[in-house]
Amino acid sequence: MTETSSENLEKDENEKIPDSVAKKKKDPVKILTRVVLILSILIFTWYVLSDRHTPYTDQGAIKGLAIPIAPRVSGYLTDINVNLHSRVKAGDMIFQLDPRPFEIALKTAEANLENTAQQVGARSATVKSSAANLGVARAQLDRAQRNYDRVQSVLEENPGALSQADKDRAETSLMQATERVTSAMANLERDQQQLGISGEKNAQFRASLAAVEQAQLDLEFSTIYAPANGIIDSYNVDLGFFSQSGQPLAMFISSTDIWIQADLKENNLANTKIGDKVEFALDLTPGEIYEGTVKSIGSGVTSGYSDRNDLPSVQNSKGWLRDPQRFPVIISIDDQEVRDMSRLGAQVDVVIYTGESTILNSIARFRIRLNSYLSFLR
Repeated sequence: MTETSSENLEKDENEKIPDSVAKKKKDPVKILTRVVLILSILIFTWYVLSDRHTPYTDQGAIKGLAIPIAPRVSGYLTDINVNLHSRVKAGDMIFQLDPRPFEIALKTAEANLENTAQQVGARSATVKSSAANLGVARAQLDRAQRNYDRVQSVLEENPGALSQADKDRAETSLMQATERVTSAMANLERDQQQLGISGEKNAQFRASLAAVEQAQLDLEFSTIYAPANGIIDSYNVDLGFFSQSGQPLAMFISSTDIWIQADLKENNLANTKIGDKVEFALDLTPGEIYEGTVKSIGSGVTSGYSDRNDLPSVQNSKGWLRDPQRFPVIISIDDQEVRDMSRLGAQVDVVIYTGESTILNSIARFRIRLNSYLSFLR
């Protein structure tokens, strides 16, 4: 009985051990739970850390300067040297207005300048003549004064030496000489007032010279040049079109100043600073990665209302967590070839490397490259 019981006990134990092992091998719930839990912790940790150390956004766009090309003078178009979407360089002629009216205006202004110069010269000669007349009148006054003084001296020594007629002539001569001096002084002052400042500082001469310079500028403005390297994006004019001063003829997109505006969440900006290295991907070239640099970080956005007299606009959050505010981060593009092929408004994926973390930076590089290749499917 005892041996039989021992054999049965050993048999039961041997049967229980394989069942337990088999149960563990056949039950994957605990293993899967552990794996999911570990992955969730790793992903959550990576998400929190990457938001602060390698911020990523797909809300980036190419920005640039779009400048309306407007003439400074009015006239008829006689030459168009570009086509739609033409690339131009700084100083290239784009449009030409009819220059003939401006050439005539310049010739007229030059003739007026010459005439004014002659008038100023004539008035200067008149002033000189008046000054000479005043000198003669003063000399005559001096002589009449000395003659009168001699007559008075003779009369004091010998009252009967001269007649009354001689005395009257001396007095009359002195009075006439005095009047001539007064008249000459008045004429000189009048001529000086009419002349003003002589030479190139004369007011009329300077006004005529300014008219010539304005006519020269108008003639130069009749030719419209490209302000910088860029693209003529749109225009809707043809030869014979009358262009009004200040009215745009075309839209010019500069290729010398192109940048990326990436709208990042507030918690992305914790470690972001000017000068950080950036990698970005364009939908235009799937699979290609380009480099840039953080140029500036926005310090404010609209608060929901634009006027002090308006009531503030309050937006309610619909989710459990409030949506984060976003701020613009300006990124410069390092490669000129990328700036040349970029289009304003194009979408950009951006990642910023704020430190030297090998793991986070490696994951960020893999992520943006993966998204770049996935742009084939967009």
